[in-house]
Amino acid sequence: MEQSEFLEKHVFIDLENLNDGYDEALKHYFSETDFETVLERSEYFGIGIYSVEARLSGEPFETSGHEAFKKKATNPAWYKKAFLTLTHRQTGLSYAATYKVSGKLLARYSEPKAED
Repeated sequence: MEQSEFLEKHVFIDLENLNDGYDEALKHYFSETDFETVLERSEYFGIGIYSVEARLSGEPFETSGHEAFKKKATNPAWYKKAFLTLTHRQTGLSYAATYKVSGKLLARYSEPKAED
């Protein structure tokens, strides 16, 4: 299983992708409510989040990264704080993130291959 497939099946499931072509096709943008769910699911699975990007009406608004918070990408404290800060600065933003799903996690959720 690849990272994008894992994210689709376990993190983004039942959430609306707001990216209507203003950014690269594989990047998913979510409403504030849906992105909060994405962060909760990412924390549950131990997924690393390298950056959180906010857009206003499709235009870049602000980007925060784990390095600015001096935290590891897998530490939920940084991305929760970054998200909270963004939600207080501006309403109506859409959110995306840069993720890292570990190889161990991908292997655990990969379907066993049929033996020939």
